[in-house]
Amino acid sequence: MKLNLTFLLLTFCIFISAQNDSINSQVISYDDKIMLRLNLDTNIDEFVVSSRELGIKPKLALNSQINTTFGLDYKFISASISFAPDFLPGNNDNNFKGKSSFTSYNFRFFPKNIIQTLSYKNSKGYYISNTRDFVSDWQKDRDQYLQFPNLRIQSFGGSTSYIINKEFSLKGIYYQKEWQPKSSGSFVPSLNYKYLIFSDNQNSVKSREHQLDLNFDIAYHYNYVITKNINIAPFAYAGLGKKWSSYKNDVSLSEREKDNYFTQNFGAGLHLGYNSEKFFFGSKFNYSGNHYTDNDSNVVQNDFFVLFFIGYRLNAPSKVKRVYEKIQEKIPAL
Repeated sequence: MKLNLTFLLLTFCIFISAQNDSINSQVISYDDKIMLRLNLDTNIDEFVVSSRELGIKPKLALNSQINTTFGLDYKFISASISFAPDFLPGNNDNNFKGKSSFTSYNFRFFPKNIIQTLSYKNSKGYYISNTRDFVSDWQKDRDQYLQFPNLRIQSFGGSTSYIINKEFSLKGIYYQKEWQPKSSGSFVPSLNYKYLIFSDNQNSVKSREHQLDLNFDIAYHYNYVITKNINIAPFAYAGLGKKWSSYKNDVSLSEREKDNYFTQNFGAGLHLGYNSEKFFFGSKFNYSGNHYTDNDSNVVQNDFFVLFFIGYRLNAPSKVKRVYEKIQEKIPAL
């Protein structure tokens, strides 16, 4: 797996580097506009649980298949809130999967060639998506999934990414804050960090687990501009990291179970977009994988999600401009 992934990534980078990356393209910025955005995506977190007692790895999932995100961007900052409305198909199968709730807040900052992301997620009410592995006569659409209605997962995370090629606009691909009129690509190294808190109350026994994930990856993005309004942008990445975990419950308060693992991260994706001065829309297809070894067994988590976005840019009111100018006087780097 590791050799194949490395070979594919290198092949991808060599192919893209053969393209004309040296063209001096003038990136068009929309920083002076207020941008409103709506996303619909299937990026629902699923957790693979490691256990010394179980040979099978339970997969914890939310009773939600589609997230809705509202975003607001202006100048150096971007903010968004995500949730999973019950009225959307796939988000309300409470009879079989139990009731779930999900909320996410994201903030992004764009100083120079750096993209800084901070996020907070809060979710509650999980079920085991691979219930069939634990209940031999279990049948879908007839039996309930094994459920953890009181399981709550909080996630505090972030990433710091640096765009090496100044003529390449990652902000244009991911956040539509810019438009790159000529094709170009860039390597983008990123440092990613996440702190998770798992808390549950099962059969009057309270338990709590803490996880810290740190990893560093290198991605290559290429923005292929088909016409003056349409672009296609593939990417691939690979990286290494470290995971630390600590677990305890009410039964054995004096004993704390601790583990740590080396992790391997990899992924790829494709962006399709349409852009005009005021209106934009498109879709993204992302695959990500995470692998580590736990007690001589391999744990592999693969995720694939689809995202659709639509947005509109409008002129910023004069009051908003004055507030930004005052902030910029105190922090010139912005």
